[in-house]
Amino acid sequence: MSKLQEQKLQQLLAYLNERSPFYRELFAKHQIDIKSIETLADLTKLPLTTKEDLQQRNNDFLCVDPKEIIEYTSTSGTLGNPVTIALTENDLQRLTQNEYNSFVCAETTADDTYQLMLTLDRQFMAGIAYYLGLRKLGAGIIRLGPGVPSLQLETILRLKPTAIVAVPSFILKLIKYAKENGIDLNQSSVKKAICIGENIRNTDFSYNILGKKITEAWNIKLYSTYASTEMQTAFTECSEGKGGHLQPELMIVELLDESNQQVPPNTPGEVTITTLGVEGMPLLRYKTGDMCMYYDEPCGCGRTSLRLSPVIGRKKQMIKFKGTTLYPPALFDLLNEMEEVVDYVVDVYSNDIGMDEVLIHVLPVDDSKACDHRIRAYLQARLRVSPHVAYCTPEQIQKMQVQEASRKVIKFIDRRV
Repeated sequence: MSKLQEQKLQQLLAYLNERSPFYRELFAKHQIDIKSIETLADLTKLPLTTKEDLQQRNNDFLCVDPKEIIEYTSTSGTLGNPVTIALTENDLQRLTQNEYNSFVCAETTADDTYQLMLTLDRQFMAGIAYYLGLRKLGAGIIRLGPGVPSLQLETILRLKPTAIVAVPSFILKLIKYAKENGIDLNQSSVKKAICIGENIRNTDFSYNILGKKITEAWNIKLYSTYASTEMQTAFTECSEGKGGHLQPELMIVELLDESNQQVPPNTPGEVTITTLGVEGMPLLRYKTGDMCMYYDEPCGCGRTSLRLSPVIGRKKQMIKFKGTTLYPPALFDLLNEMEEVVDYVVDVYSNDIGMDEVLIHVLPVDDSKACDHRIRAYLQARLRVSPHVAYCTPEQIQKMQVQEASRKVIKFIDRRV
């Protein structure tokens, strides 16, 4: 597989040098002789590409005539301006193969029927990828879209899908609705869920609070995934639940420290990817901003590919609060495990001396002083620092979380300058 990656890397470098305005300029600026890059170890001789590069010079990454573009997708813009990723017909076929491989990894067969609880519009690559992968596999598909627990459950009871693709926090809303309406989900046809967009595991692969809450209420098998639009490739768990498997024929991955050096296994590093086989907008040593760990020992499923941990956090979203380093996923875990908290939004901003401040907008289970005391005491005990807490109505939380321009429910607002 390393030999195949090296062969594809050499093809990519020649392709970029010929076709990509951005990379041709970058190679010239750094006096890169692409013929000297022969092995994976030689990758370190090449400059890195950043999200800012992609945002500021988006069109210069395009390697084909616009007439060859068959699909335009875009990033969600979580960390700045959205980026357009253009796909050719071959790229769409590659994306299909990627998701086919992912579903096979998650023990999906042609006998399954999946209810897709995510958008297939708004230039969302994941939606079209899941749809195409399932089609290639020959599985049944129910394209219901996001939200509306009542409609999701009515469709589950009527059409009897065996699996769902959904955001974990929305699965909790399904569970809550089912409980309130006397529906026993354990008697339903759904036996597994592909979880997108949020962590369901800790870095030791045990379920985090979100994963525990789902599996304690609903006896289904959960499979975690990690991907991004720029990657055009996904890391998906197998039945072992020990990290998302790399598809090495589609991508090279590095995990880099602050000095841009490869970290050893079980050590946090920034996920840095090189796409293989992409025509429209291939990327070389692209720093995603996501912090993960990797594991290179063979998996119990028999696969020997590198595996990634759940996302620890995003590099740019790291919070330094009163001497304590926090990542939003860790805060989300704390808030998810509190019975007193129905919903929340974490708001980070700079104070008048340029330091990070954390304000948590909370929808509490009730407005009593006892509930307020338990929330504040718990946060202080677990974080060892006291964030600001503001209580909200359901309408206020809904307004913060759901914005017309966003495809995702917003749980984190970064207003730092």
